Amino acid sequence: MGTKRFLTRTVEVVALVLLCLLIFGPMLGLVIWSVALRWYWPNLLPQEIGADYWRQALGLEKSLAVGAVSITGSLQTSLVLALLVVAVVMLLSTPVGYVLAKYRIPFKGAILLLFLMPQAFPQQPVFVNLLLVFTKMGLAGTFQGVLLVHLMVCLVFAVWISTAAFKAVPSELEEAARSLGAGGLRTFFRITLPLAMPGLLASAVFVFLTSLDEFTGTFFIGLPFVATLPMLLYSSSGFNLQFASVIAIVLLIPSILFMVIIERFLKAEYIGGIGV
Repeated sequence: MGTKRFLTRTVEVVALVLLCLLIFGPMLGLVIWSVALRWYWPNLLPQEIGADYWRQALGLEKSLAVGAVSITGSLQTSLVLALLVVAVVMLLSTPVGYVLAKYRIPFKGAILLLFLMPQAFPQQPVFVNLLLVFTKMGLAGTFQGVLLVHLMVCLVFAVWISTAAFKAVPSELEEAARSLGAGGLRTFFRITLPLAMPGLLASAVFVFLTSLDEFTGTFFIGLPFVATLPMLLYSSSGFNLQFASVIAIVLLIPSILFMVIIERFLKAEYIGGIGV
């Protein structure tokens, strides 16, 4: 019995180690590459490390020898774009989600399905056709055009999660508030909205991360004048792995922080109502 238990524990430990390597191994590789000044085969670790690529990327110094550029402009563009997308998308999706969750409207399932349509087809043909339309409208290569593309991509997540968040609010609480004399608006802002706020917060986080990492739409609509961090990462990954690793880590940091928020606030009851 003791031997069997020891073998079981050993298998569990080995499986846990392999899982950690699978999850954190690529992240560890990014960290090592971001500080590796010289790393040649067959050495397992870099021969020389330093923060030269970080200083160059953050605009703290300029050196042609490093072969990297400052990411501050692209980072500012990405953050401003993502924050604007969050603001606009949440303003649109919150009332839409409330109506879809609380009112009996015809073709509710079809409406929810309609919001999924941009994700139902390969993105490249969709954005190529959008490029033709946006070029005629003067939006190609502009910040406004990229903003509209990000809104189209992100709206689906916000509407579905917002609908589920409002559907998770018990109707009995709203009815009790109305029976005590509260009007529709007061019930919404004092009862419904606070209870749905964790789900709405999770929706905003998803929107922010989706906009921050969006590449395909930005590539087709934004080139060559709108440069976001994913665009810079793509252009640098073919010739400078250290610089690309720095950009990848910068993009990874908000994802990790916000995923912790999602794990805390997005509970099962907020996704149980999706599509119902």
